[in-house]
Amino acid sequence: MVRLKRRRLLGAGALAAAMPSRVFAKTAASARPQLLQGVQSGDFAADGATIWSRSDRPARMFVEYATTESFADGQRIAGPLALEATDFTSRLRIRDVAPGQTVFYRVSYLDLGDYKTMSQPVTGRFRTPPAGNGDVSFVWSADTVGQGWGINPDVGGMTIYESMRNLQPDFFVHCGDTIYADNPIVAEKKLPDGRVWRNLVREAKSKVAETLAEFRGNHLYNFLDDNLLRFNAEVPMVALWDDHDVLDNWYWERRLDDDPRYQQKSAAVLAGYAERAFREHMPLAQSLDEPMRLFDKFSWGRRLDLFRLDMRSFRGANGPNRQAVAGSDTAFLGAEQVAWLKQALKASTATWKIVAADMPLGLVIYDDWRSETGSEAVANGDNGGPLGRELEIADLLSFIKQEGIRNVHWITADVHYAATHRYDPNRAAFPDFTAFYEFVSGPLCAGGFGPNTLDNTFGPEIVFQKVPPAGRTDLSPLEGSCHFGHVKIDGASGGMTVTHRNAAGGVLHALSLMPR
Repeated sequence: MVRLKRRRLLGAGALAAAMPSRVFAKTAASARPQLLQGVQSGDFAADGATIWSRSDRPARMFVEYATTESFADGQRIAGPLALEATDFTSRLRIRDVAPGQTVFYRVSYLDLGDYKTMSQPVTGRFRTPPAGNGDVSFVWSADTVGQGWGINPDVGGMTIYESMRNLQPDFFVHCGDTIYADNPIVAEKKLPDGRVWRNLVREAKSKVAETLAEFRGNHLYNFLDDNLLRFNAEVPMVALWDDHDVLDNWYWERRLDDDPRYQQKSAAVLAGYAERAFREHMPLAQSLDEPMRLFDKFSWGRRLDLFRLDMRSFRGANGPNRQAVAGSDTAFLGAEQVAWLKQALKASTATWKIVAADMPLGLVIYDDWRSETGSEAVANGDNGGPLGRELEIADLLSFIKQEGIRNVHWITADVHYAATHRYDPNRAAFPDFTAFYEFVSGPLCAGGFGPNTLDNTFGPEIVFQKVPPAGRTDLSPLEGSCHFGHVKIDGASGGMTVTHRNAAGGVLHALSLMPR
C-alpha cells in the first residue's frame, strides 16, 4: 500500500521538462558520473529526512523514492546542482512521508558536461518516526580515524560500522570528531606487541588540515571504508562536531604560534574551513547559505525526544575555569543555546528526553593534558560548588528540577572509553538537581585512553567503565579500543535499556530504566 503523501512532489510533466530527452542514452559505466561516497540520510523528522550524496563532476542530483523496494510507487524529484563550490556534494529534503514508513530511495546524477549521461543509481533507505508509542532503537559513538589508526584493509576496515548496522537501528548519533583533521596517518603503525597496523593512505591525510581542500579530503578519506558506506545507506545520522573536526581542544581565540605543524596560526580561520567541510559532507537539514545552527530537537514518536547540542561554537576560551560569576568567559553552550534547550525540554511531552552532547559533564578534561592545566570541558576538578563553566550547567540542571521535567539523561563521547555515570544530588557539592545518568561511548576507530577523574560538583559515580589496562595509552583497535552504545526503548511499556558494546557488537554492560 502506498503511504507517501502526494503534495509537493514533482509531477511527471514537470520532471520531463527538467530532464533532457536523451538522458538514458547508452553510455559506458566508466564514463558516467560516479557516486564514490555512496548515499546517506540524516536529520530525520516526522515526515522525512535529508538525502545526501556526492558526484565526481559537475552534475544535477535526482532522487527517486518509494515505499516499496521495487520502486513500483516511486516518485522522482529533480534536486540541486553538485558543483565545485560544495565539493560536488548535494542534498535534498524528502518531505510528506507518512509516520512509521520505510522509505527506499536512489540517487542519480546527470552529467552537466554531457547532458545526456546519467549515473547509475545508488540506493539507500530510512524510516520515519511512528505517530504513537512505537519502539525506538538507536546507536551512538564518536571519534573516527584518530591517533593515526585509519582504515586497515587487513582487518576488513572499520568493522564497527557493520556491527552497528547489524542491530538495524532507527538512527545513529555521531557525537563528534567525525574526522581527525590534526592527526595525519602513515602507512604502518607498530603495536607494543610487535604487530603492525596497516593504513590506507591518501595525500589529504598526510599532514594536518589547514585548507578547505585538506579538510574536505579528511572527510572523503572516511568514505573509502565499505562498512561505513553500507551503514550510511541504511541508518540515518544525527551529526555533532567536536575539537578534532578542527584541531585538538580548539576555541575561536586560540593561536598556534608554537605549533610548527601549522603555517596557518589562527584557530578561527581553521574552524571556518572545518565548519564548511563538515556541513558539506554531513546529511544536515540546514542550508549551507545560513550560519550553522546544530542545536536541534529530533522526535521519535511519543517515546523519545533527542536534543542535539553544540559544545564548540559558543564556548569562551579555555582557561582555569574557576570564575565565581557567570559571564561570556564562562560560556560553554552559550546563552542562546541554553535558553533554547530549557524551553525545548520544558515543552517536550516525550517519555524520554535524551541530550546528545560531544563532551561529558563531570569528567575532568585538561586543556593541556601534559601539564594537567586548564579546562577543555565543564568540570574544573576542584570538587566544590559550581565555578566557571559549571555555573551554566548548574543553572540548567536546576531548571530541569524546578520545572519537574522528568526522564532526562545524557549521551556523550570524547574521552575514548565506555562508561556509565550516575549523577546523584545526595553525593554532590551542588545538590539542586534531579538524579540522572550520563552514558559515554567511543571511539569508533581511534586510540583508547582513560580513565579520567570525576569531579564531585554534580556528584557523579561510576556505574560501569571499560578503560585500557593500567599504564597503557593509545590502545589500538586491535587491542579493543573501540566501542559504541545502543539505546532501545520499548514502545508498549516505555522501558529503556542502554547497552555498551565492543567493536564486534558484544554487550559489555546493560542498564534498564523505567520512566518516572
